[in-house]
Amino acid sequence: MAQTYIPQYKSELGQNTPDFFLRLDEAFRRLFDIFAAALGLLFLAPLFCLVGILIKRDSPGPVFYRGRRVGKDGREFKILKFRTMYETPTSYAGPKITADGDVRITRLGHWLRDTKLNELPQLWNVLVGEMSLVGPRPEDPEIAASWPAQMRTDLLSVRPGLTSPASIAYRDEEKMLSGGDLLDDYFHDILPSKLRLDRLYLRQRTFLSDIDVIFMTAIVLLPSLRSRPMPEHMLYWGPISRIVSRVGIWLVLDWVVALVATWIAGVFWRILGPLDVGVGEAFLISIGIAVLFSLTNQVLGLNNISWTRAGFLDGIWVMVSGGIGTLAFTLIDRFIFGQHLFPTGMILVAGALATVFFGITRYRERVITSIASRWIGSRKTALSVGERVLIIGAGELGSGATWLFTRKDFSHAFSIAGIVDDNPRKVGLVSGGVKVLGTTADIPALVKKMDIGVIVFAINSIEKHERERIVRLCKQHEIKLVMLPDVMELLRRSMLPDEQAMTDAAARLEEAGVKDRLSADDIGSWMEEIDHRLADHDVYAARALLAEMKTQYNSNRSTL
Repeated sequence: MAQTYIPQYKSELGQNTPDFFLRLDEAFRRLFDIFAAALGLLFLAPLFCLVGILIKRDSPGPVFYRGRRVGKDGREFKILKFRTMYETPTSYAGPKITADGDVRITRLGHWLRDTKLNELPQLWNVLVGEMSLVGPRPEDPEIAASWPAQMRTDLLSVRPGLTSPASIAYRDEEKMLSGGDLLDDYFHDILPSKLRLDRLYLRQRTFLSDIDVIFMTAIVLLPSLRSRPMPEHMLYWGPISRIVSRVGIWLVLDWVVALVATWIAGVFWRILGPLDVGVGEAFLISIGIAVLFSLTNQVLGLNNISWTRAGFLDGIWVMVSGGIGTLAFTLIDRFIFGQHLFPTGMILVAGALATVFFGITRYRERVITSIASRWIGSRKTALSVGERVLIIGAGELGSGATWLFTRKDFSHAFSIAGIVDDNPRKVGLVSGGVKVLGTTADIPALVKKMDIGVIVFAINSIEKHERERIVRLCKQHEIKLVMLPDVMELLRRSMLPDEQAMTDAAARLEEAGVKDRLSADDIGSWMEEIDHRLADHDVYAARALLAEMKTQYNSNRSTL
């Protein structure tokens, strides 16, 4: 019996989403798989026949290849592909990974692999429920057995896919494996990155993001775009998701807001005098104001702002955008319609109310003091000419780092260049007046392009191997690295008057990199002395030693 694999996490979208909607998303995805696979098999049948004839003429053997793969919950199935290798014992006895120039591949097979047409028969696997259109690519059982236990649990909790972000990123995988030891190169250079991309996909997985992956797969298969690198965040949060989340959803919400504002303006206008405006006209006014407001937002870049951390000036621009939209609709009513379909005064009142409501809906989670402080901080940042800082993490700790570096004591010495975050939904947004420039994969390019002098690691919840990967990436450039979670945790725990807190604080200080800044003998002496004090229940003496240790740590901060 196959084992049921349940991941330890839901997708980031699913953390606060009721299970009903998650099940609905899964059901809708499966219905879409069935519909798209059936439609694809029907319309591609003539192509399948043509490819089958070409394969038969190219070399003897069957048209299709059926290979063992591991699917959802560890169930094995036979993946279906057009045959691209010679039907000889050598083909089956060779490595399970193919490389550029593999002699087992037929002449036609090279073309089928380059165009990815050999993968199209997997629409049958999708139709029968063994695969999905989008999901982690299925692996050979022997390769899947080498995955780490938790990685295997996560990846086998969903159906494997015909395409995935990892398959897009490694669309030219065979050309990357041109060396002699294929399996070693694959396991060392490619597989870890593919597994990381697949797990990141699972955290971001929605039906809408799957549509994006399908769209991006079609795009990268175009000959003119095939060789161009694909930004990592685009693999998970592409143009369709961006348009729907940053424009479509706001457009619907703004229309509802504008409709309410129009009805209120209508009631007010009826009090003053007769009004010949019905329900249909009210809908037209609200739609017009909302659409023009949305278009103005797009031009002004307001659709890219993270409103939970927006600044005061962003709110001013909302007012400006609402005013432009209202004025534009008034001019359209007067000059394009050719007559006053609606009272001009009513349109202006409705537009003014809608503009206020637009601002309220966007700042609904904010408080006035936060808006003011961020506005002041953004003004100081604009004037800063100090060392350029790159912040890793656009969450709460990242916001704290942004706030810290815009304070008086730091703003003259540091200038925030931007933020990077591995959540593709945040790339391009403006958080606390600072733009999210890309993901952690973009750090090397950003360091070189923007002359970054300091990198601030500001992520609280992160897996150990991901943290180590990012730290290694930062240290390759030999610039100052500040581990903000370690500093915050050290300060918090060092203030707790108990032995466990002291032990934890010392351990965190050690993890924060003290060993890199003090000699092994020094750190050993510090830790041994602190342990003695704790064994004697002399917490205050241990705290004094820890404070002295911190002083030594701070005196060597130039190596951060």
